[in-house]
Amino acid sequence: MAQNKMRPVDEVLRGKLEFKLAKVIAPKLTGWQLSLFVWSQGSFLFGKLIKSKLLRMNNLPQCLREIIISDAPMYQPEYPANPPEIAVKNFLDESDPKERVAFALEHLPARQSHFQDDSPPFLYWKIRDYVEAYTTGRVTPTQVAERIIATVEEAKKRSPSLVYFISFLSEDVRKQATESTERYKKGTALSVLDGVPLAVKDDIDCLPHPSTAGTKWLPQVREVKEDAVSIARLRSCGMMMIGKAVMHELGMGTTGSNPHHGTARNPHDLGRYTGGSSSGPGAIVASGLCPVALGTDVGGSIRIPSSLCGNIGLKPTFGRITNEGLFCVGWSMESSGPIASSTEDALLVYAAMVGSHPTDKLHSWPLPPCVPDLNVGFQAIMGSLKLGKYSDWFNSTFEKEVAEVCNKSLNLIFETFGTETKEIILPELDEIKIAHLCTVGSEYVSGLAGYDTKLLKELSLEVQGTLGLFKEFTALDYLSSQKIRRRAMYFYMQAFESVDVIVTPTTGTTAPVISSAALTVGESDLTTVGNLMRFIIAPNFLGLPAISVPVGHDSRGLPIGLQLIGRPWQEATLFRVAAAFEVTCSAYDYHF
Repeated sequence: MAQNKMRPVDEVLRGKLEFKLAKVIAPKLTGWQLSLFVWSQGSFLFGKLIKSKLLRMNNLPQCLREIIISDAPMYQPEYPANPPEIAVKNFLDESDPKERVAFALEHLPARQSHFQDDSPPFLYWKIRDYVEAYTTGRVTPTQVAERIIATVEEAKKRSPSLVYFISFLSEDVRKQATESTERYKKGTALSVLDGVPLAVKDDIDCLPHPSTAGTKWLPQVREVKEDAVSIARLRSCGMMMIGKAVMHELGMGTTGSNPHHGTARNPHDLGRYTGGSSSGPGAIVASGLCPVALGTDVGGSIRIPSSLCGNIGLKPTFGRITNEGLFCVGWSMESSGPIASSTEDALLVYAAMVGSHPTDKLHSWPLPPCVPDLNVGFQAIMGSLKLGKYSDWFNSTFEKEVAEVCNKSLNLIFETFGTETKEIILPELDEIKIAHLCTVGSEYVSGLAGYDTKLLKELSLEVQGTLGLFKEFTALDYLSSQKIRRRAMYFYMQAFESVDVIVTPTTGTTAPVISSAALTVGESDLTTVGNLMRFIIAPNFLGLPAISVPVGHDSRGLPIGLQLIGRPWQEATLFRVAAAFEVTCSAYDYHF
């Protein structure tokens, strides 16, 4: 078979670039059709034929097998040196989480009290609202805990019922709240996070809860013996862990559908998905139940639900926050981070969580963590920053309103601060999409290989079907994908030579509709998955930090998010730019 050869990366950038990013082609399956698809995968006669047909319709695996790639493979992100950030404050990676939170708090702008009467509502409080209420005696952590418990119980009785948690233990919430209330009475609060409620995605270990990762069987073979390191850091600051939030099973989906434990519903339209896989965290924050929740992200799982639910969602640089204590099967791409109601809340929680594992430092040489000095006015810094936009890609959303709202937000930020948006090019987007899919698929198959096949057959039909497709990838496909990863890193680093932040819509569509059949048996809708992941992939595949910030709504009132992608280790710059968009766009709140 004649093979093509990929051009050298520098030659690609010098030549004429034709935008190419194909949409995913696949039937939407649920009910008996989905059952038949999964059954057929195990059939010697039909299985190979059906899987091969579906893969080849999407240029898989021929994109990886029918081309010569001379570049060396990159098995996990490796970063070149980057210019220093401006107007930031560094702290030590090994410093105490409470000290880091206090340090971040010092560099937030002054806040005016929002309380106008003696009975303020709980809905959409920020972290500093809780602290003011606790320190002035308006409310206690115990009262907050009781309100949360009552709300969760009431949500179950609604029609349709609202699913937030896989594991929720009322007595544990009360115990934590009582301890926090006593600390405030004695004037010994641990930090500004003390008594603030936090929901945790169910693939992050958090005692006394099991970790199911959205399955029915994982706790049978994996015991939770201690908190994940990120949870331990937040607990040391006094945060109140209220439960393990529902998620897409094993993180293998972007809608949030879960027929085992229930599907979270989007608070902006209960007939629509939240996005996933951190579906519960997205719904909980958007509902006002907590100001912050923790998610994980190997293919947009923090940023997608943040965009669809109108939240802030940060995926940090790969290795910035240790993955110790996560049920992690996307080992070269997974990151954990906050989903929050505001940029400042995401920043405070990030400051507590941050800290690399020693082995992360062997390959990526992380820069010292830092926070933006937001006491310095936006005007002074934002005017000097440059945003990078690849217009052909930016405007290729499935729904035109998404691109239009995001473009208006860029115009607004220029009119307000003089922040320039510069045209850039990002080659080989289609190849990057395929290489990411092969990489995450291969890592999932490898990570689940040691589990009893009887347990794997208890996975939802959707996840079984996806795993069946992932098993078609070969060692050759995986190796080719890692070569593409090195090329992609070069293209993005070249773009960052001329811009500080790359901007895209977070998703190509707003929240999809939940079908009734999906609630009981799940569904496979790879075309929708592709639309949701259209702009998501590079931060995972290359380990770059990225944040989703809400910038408006479509004509149905559904939230639209803008994604900001930063240089490695430059989360502080992303927080600054996100805060500027948050303040500016909330004042206008573009609607159609």
